[in-house]
Amino acid sequence: MNLQKVLAGAGLKHPLPSPLAALDVAGLDYDSRRVAPGWLFFAFPGAKTDGRDYAAKAIEQGAVAVVSELPPPESFTQPWLEVEHGRHALASTARAFYNFPDQRVALTGITGTNGKTTTSYLIDSVLSAAGNTTALIGTIEYRLAGRPLPAVNTTPESLDLCRILDELLTAGGSYATMEVSSHALELGRVWSFDFQTAVFTNLTQDHLDFHGTMEHYFAAKALLFNGGNGAAPRVSVINSDDEYARKLRPSEGRTLLYGFNADANVRARNVSSTIGGLHFEVHFGKLRFDIDSRLIGRINVYNILAACAVGIGYQVPFEKITEGIAACTGVPGRFERVDRGQPFAVVVDYSHTDDALRNALAVARGLNPRKIITVFGCGGDRDRRKRPLMGQAAAEGSDRVILTSDNPRSEDPLSIMNDVLVGIRRTDTPFMVELDRAAAIGLAIKSAQANDLVLIAGKGHETYQIFADRTIHFDDREVARSVLAGFGYGKS
Repeated sequence: MNLQKVLAGAGLKHPLPSPLAALDVAGLDYDSRRVAPGWLFFAFPGAKTDGRDYAAKAIEQGAVAVVSELPPPESFTQPWLEVEHGRHALASTARAFYNFPDQRVALTGITGTNGKTTTSYLIDSVLSAAGNTTALIGTIEYRLAGRPLPAVNTTPESLDLCRILDELLTAGGSYATMEVSSHALELGRVWSFDFQTAVFTNLTQDHLDFHGTMEHYFAAKALLFNGGNGAAPRVSVINSDDEYARKLRPSEGRTLLYGFNADANVRARNVSSTIGGLHFEVHFGKLRFDIDSRLIGRINVYNILAACAVGIGYQVPFEKITEGIAACTGVPGRFERVDRGQPFAVVVDYSHTDDALRNALAVARGLNPRKIITVFGCGGDRDRRKRPLMGQAAAEGSDRVILTSDNPRSEDPLSIMNDVLVGIRRTDTPFMVELDRAAAIGLAIKSAQANDLVLIAGKGHETYQIFADRTIHFDDREVARSVLAGFGYGKS
């Protein structure tokens, strides 16, 4: 494919010179280390680095030109193609280079604050139960035709997404389900992608360090539905019980509402929630079908309803929807139990917003434990305003709180914890502070008695802890198992 054709929708500020326009393009990349002869290099402005600093290296490795929304460095004499928006240009170019794989795959995007990952796993399970070869792209992992891939970002760059979709097509696949973060929408990582279906789970306070206000945060999410992303989905699946979701106005296509309210197209009725899981009826018009799931809690009723609505939108037979829901027995780091035969429950959950933490604690309380002991912290270099809210949510839902460190990043962990303590102290719940996360988990487990529940919140599936000067291996589940083993649990 020549340069003129591949850049046709890239928003070039100036026409291509004829000799350059006729050059064949062998590949694309935004990482100079991967550039090969005949490739285009995309130079983005970044929070920590400037892609222009690597342009000369890309040219040395054989790049035919550099594409950027920024002007070239003063001494740069090689072909430099300025565009209106760098990531929009990359998305447009990548889609063209890979022959628009998003139009040949049924692509489902899920956005919202909480529930995206579990909902994505449920949707993928439903589509797989219907006999499809699928891809799953999200926070925990990328999975292509059953093969796991490492997840770099919740939502990959557009070029990486096109590569995954192209590989899926090569493997005979036809459906891809992905989490679409507000950052990805705001930055343009999925610009102009053709989403067959888009799902909105809910919106609660998060990422205000990036978006500034809840209104801007919502506006970023809404881009997926209102055509602001360059294309509107053909089917919009929206939580009718969520305050922000009700403000959505999909610009075109079919809308399926899910929830408990009477105006929902896909509704839950006669919900039974036990430690063994969920059972309820799904009502869709005059049709009824039963759901049995190993997942627990009201929040998972919503996640399951969203997956059912997506299945309905894709005309998956109801028996395959129920089969797929039943087959999804859990999601790593989402209310994941750590069991070594101890007489109390230990659960690890990714909840890192006040709403998610309240949901996790509501699920825990619904299991009727004697006491709930919660271990949690807040991440550094993130929205400070949610820290007191997290503290208050933890204290109000627990019988005892152990405040610890999460991923402090460049911030002082003690400063972060002081912000959280403002919320905890609004309650009378007993608490203690332990900076070392492993020690905090140990204290919680040591203090647990029969029929208690220890909730270790915040990091979920993560296998690392990020400090200002280093990143270490750290997995809440491994630490909990080690502590339990130290107390003799799990030994024959």
